[in-house]
Amino acid sequence: QKCGFSELYSWQRQRKTKQEFCLHDGPPYANGDPHVGHALNKILKDITNRFYMMRGYKVHYVPGWDCHGLPIELKALSEVKGAENLSPMEIRQRAREFAEQAIEKQKSAFIRWGVMADWANCYRTFDPKYEANQLRVFYKMYDKGFVYQDYKPVFWSPSAKTALAEAELEYNEQHVSRSVYMKFSLLKSPPKLTSVIDESSRASVLVWTTQPWTVPANQAVCYMPDSAYSVVKCTTTGEYFILAADRVESTAAVLDTQFEVMSTCKGVDLADGSCAHPTIPGRVSPLLPANHVTMAKGTGLVHTAPAHGMEDYGVASHHQLPTDCLVDEGGFFTEAAGPELQNKNVLEEGNEAVIQMLQAAGSLLKEEKYVHSYPYDWRTKKPIIIRASKQWFVNTASMKATAQEVLKKVKVIPTSAANRMLEMLDRRTFWCISRQRCWGVPIPVFYQKNTGECLINSETITDVIKIVEQQGTDAWWTLPIEQLLSKEAVAKAGGHDVLDYVKGQDVLDIWFDSGTSWAHVLEGAEQRADTYLEGKDQLGGWFQSSLLTSVAARKKAPYKTLVVHGFTLGEKGEKMSKSIGNVVDPDVVINGGEDHTKDPPYGADVLRWWVAESNVFAEVLVGPVVLNAARDDINKLRNTLRFMLGNMAGFNPETDSIPASEMYIVDQYMLHLLQDYGSKVTEAYKEYDYSKVVRLLQAFCSRNLSNFYFSIIKDRLYCEEEKDPKRRSCQTVLAEALDVVVRSFAPILPHLAEEVFQHLPYKKDSEGVFRTGWIRASSAWKKPGIEEAIEGACAMRDSFLGSISGKNALEYEVVIVIEPGLLFELMEALQAEETSSVSQLNEIMMASQTTLLSELPKETPADATIIKGTFLINLEGGDIREESSYKVIALPIAKAKCPRCRRYTSDSSSTPCPRCLKVIAGR
Repeated sequence: QKCGFSELYSWQRQRKTKQEFCLHDGPPYANGDPHVGHALNKILKDITNRFYMMRGYKVHYVPGWDCHGLPIELKALSEVKGAENLSPMEIRQRAREFAEQAIEKQKSAFIRWGVMADWANCYRTFDPKYEANQLRVFYKMYDKGFVYQDYKPVFWSPSAKTALAEAELEYNEQHVSRSVYMKFSLLKSPPKLTSVIDESSRASVLVWTTQPWTVPANQAVCYMPDSAYSVVKCTTTGEYFILAADRVESTAAVLDTQFEVMSTCKGVDLADGSCAHPTIPGRVSPLLPANHVTMAKGTGLVHTAPAHGMEDYGVASHHQLPTDCLVDEGGFFTEAAGPELQNKNVLEEGNEAVIQMLQAAGSLLKEEKYVHSYPYDWRTKKPIIIRASKQWFVNTASMKATAQEVLKKVKVIPTSAANRMLEMLDRRTFWCISRQRCWGVPIPVFYQKNTGECLINSETITDVIKIVEQQGTDAWWTLPIEQLLSKEAVAKAGGHDVLDYVKGQDVLDIWFDSGTSWAHVLEGAEQRADTYLEGKDQLGGWFQSSLLTSVAARKKAPYKTLVVHGFTLGEKGEKMSKSIGNVVDPDVVINGGEDHTKDPPYGADVLRWWVAESNVFAEVLVGPVVLNAARDDINKLRNTLRFMLGNMAGFNPETDSIPASEMYIVDQYMLHLLQDYGSKVTEAYKEYDYSKVVRLLQAFCSRNLSNFYFSIIKDRLYCEEEKDPKRRSCQTVLAEALDVVVRSFAPILPHLAEEVFQHLPYKKDSEGVFRTGWIRASSAWKKPGIEEAIEGACAMRDSFLGSISGKNALEYEVVIVIEPGLLFELMEALQAEETSSVSQLNEIMMASQTTLLSELPKETPADATIIKGTFLINLEGGDIREESSYKVIALPIAKAKCPRCRRYTSDSSSTPCPRCLKVIAGR
C-alpha cells in the first residue's frame, strides 16, 4: 500500500512524456483456471513493462480475454441436462456467464502475481465496441475481395458439428484407419495401351485408400503424369492390373501373390482411359493426371473424392467434375448415399458398410489396419473428416506475398521463429472463418430465401454495426430482421422486400475475433504495437491471424517486434498431467498447498524469479526442485541486500557521500564494476533476455560483492571511526551498489525491490523504486586503468591465501617483492610506505601487515615459502602491455591480537592496537 503498488499503471499513464511503449496483450482463453503457462506469459510481459516504465516510457498495456467459441460453449453446456434443446440465446447466455467467471478467476491471479495494469479497464472480445470494430475489419476485407463465400472441402468436426481452421487441429500419431486395396474395372482402355490389353482380358486399375467411407463419393482415379506405370498379370487369378512400376513388388507382397510385368509405360499414356465405379453401377470414373499423387505408399493410383479432399477438389474444379457431398454435419451418410448407407456414421458403421459393399461387388482385394497421423478436433479430442460445405473464407493466397514481405521487417526473438512463421504462411492457401455455432460474432450477411444469394453491402453493414455497438451481437438473434435490414439496403441490392431475406446462421472463427484486437485496443493513428509476446503456438495462431487481418485491411503489420517463448513442462521435461501428478498450480506455489511441508508457500517473487531465470526461448521446466532452487537464490540475494542495508545506519548519501576521486582505489574499482554491470543489464533487458539479467545479477552479487568487496571492507566498516572518510567511502559505494542492484532486479522482483526501499534509513518518504527511474550509474565511474591495480593486487592475494591454505590470514604478515616497473608503481599507489597495517594494499591482502619491496630482503628466513607469479598489465586498450613477475612470502606475525579489531597489530593482547586506541580516544 505504502508505495502505491496497485496505482502504478494509472500513475505512469499520466506522466508527461513523448516516449511510449506499447505491449499488446494476446488474450488468454476465458475457459478455465489460471495455470503455470499463464504465469510464464503474464510475468514475462510484466517484467518488460516495468523495465520500460522505469526507463521513463509511458507504457500502454491493456489486458484482454478471448471469450467466444466452441471450448467455452462446450464447457458451459457440459453441466446442463438437455443442452441440445436450448435456444441460441440460452446457449449464449450460459456461455457468457461461464466466460465472465473464468475472467474474474484469472484476473485475480494475474493481480496476485504482481502484473501491473489498469484492471478495471480490460478488453473482452464480447464487448459491444470490440465486436463492432471486428465487423468493420470484416467488411473492409470483404470489400477488398479478401473474404469470399464458396462451396468446397474443409476440415469438419462431426463431434462439434462445425467447420474448423487448420489451427484448431491436433494430430494423433497413433490413429488406426481401415485401409483397403480395391480394383476399378477398366471400361475404356487408355488408347496407348490397347496393344497390351485387348478387349477380351479382364483388366482393372489397383487403388488404395485409408478412408473407404469416401468411395461412394469417388469421381475419378488419378495418376502421376511423369511416373512409370506397369501392366501386370496376377499369377494367382490371371487378371490384368495397372499400378505404378515402383509399387509392383510391395503391392504383390501385401496381396500375397506374384505379379508378372507385361509392359511398362509413362503415366501420360493412361490418358483418356476410364473405369467403372466399384459400388455404384453405371457411374464412370475417368483416369486423370494430378501432381499430388505420391509413390511413397499405396499403388500410385489415387481414388479421388472431390467432396472429401483438398487436392481432389482441385482436380474436380479443373475437370468440371461434381463435388456432391453425401455426409451431413454430424458425420452421417445422407439419403443421397442410398438406403444401405443412410444415417450410418462414416467413421464407424458407415465405413464398415462401404467395405461390405466393395466385398459384395468383388472389388475388395485386401483390408488391413493402418496406423498413421490423423487430424483430431483440438477441443473435443475426436477425429475430424474433410467435407465439402458452403463456408466463408479469407483468401490468404492473394495476400501471402505482402504478409511475408511485411513480416520480414518485423524483429522476431528468437530469429529462428521468423522462418517457422514464414513457412506456415507459405503453406496457407485459404482460411475458413465461418463456424456453425452460436456463441460468437455473427457473419453479418443476409440470404435471399429462394435463391440463397447473399446480401452484404456498405448500407447493411453500417446498420448492423450501429446496432451491435449499442446492444452487442445478441441483437442478431433477438431482433426481427426488419430491425437489422433496412428497405433502402434491400432496394440498393435490387431486392423487393426485407421479408424475402433471412439472417445468416454462421459465426466468425475465434482466431478472427482475437486477430482483429489491434483494431480495438491499439491507439493513435498508426495502431501499431511495439511488441506482441506469446507462446510458440501463436506462430500459427494469434500472431498470424493478427498479421493477416491487418495486412488485408491496411497493408501493414500490427507489431514491430514479436517475442516467442516456449511451453512449460515438468522438471524432467515431461508434459504436465494430472495422472502423473506433476501439475504445478501457481496458486499453490504462492500460497502453499494443504500440506505446507510438501507444498510450501513460496510467494509471488519466487514464481517471477523462476520465469526470469529460465531460458524462455526453449521449453521451460518447473517443479519442486526448480522452485526450491529459486527460493534459495532469492534468499542469497536477500542476504547480500541485508548486509548493505545493515551498514547504511547513520549514513545519508546527500551529506555523507565521498566524491569518487577521494575514495579508496578499491572503492573506485567497485563503482567501475557497477557501471559496467548497469549497462550490461540494460542491454539484456532490451533484448528480452531476462535469464541473462539473472545471471549477471547473481555473478555480481556473489563474486564482486559478497566474496570480494564485503570481505575486505568489514574492518573499515566495523572498526574505523563512524564518520571517518575511509568508512564513508565504502558506505558511499554500498549505497550506490544497493541502488543499482535493487533497480536492476525491480522489474523481476517488484515486491522485494519495494521492501528494500521501504527499509532505507535515508529514504523515509521515498516514492518507491518504480516511480524514481532506472539505474543511474554515472559514466564518470568508468575507469578501465583502475582494474589493473586491483586485479594485480588480487592475483598476489590469491598467491598468499593459497600458500597458507585455510589458515587465518590475520595471523600472517605478507611480503611482496616486485621488480621496478609498472606493476610496482601500481602497488605503490595502494601503499606508499614500505610496511603498513592500515594501507589499501593491506586491506586487499586481508593480512595483519603488508610489506612492499623491490628486491628480496637479505634476512628472509630459510624455511619461508616463496610463491612466484607473473601478472600481465594491459593499459590504453592494449597499447601498453607489460608482464611483471612478483614474489609473495607469508610470515607468521610476531605481534599480539588486538582485542577490538582482532588483527595482530597490538603490542600486548590486553591493549588495543594503535589504530583502535585512536578511534576510542576520538569518542
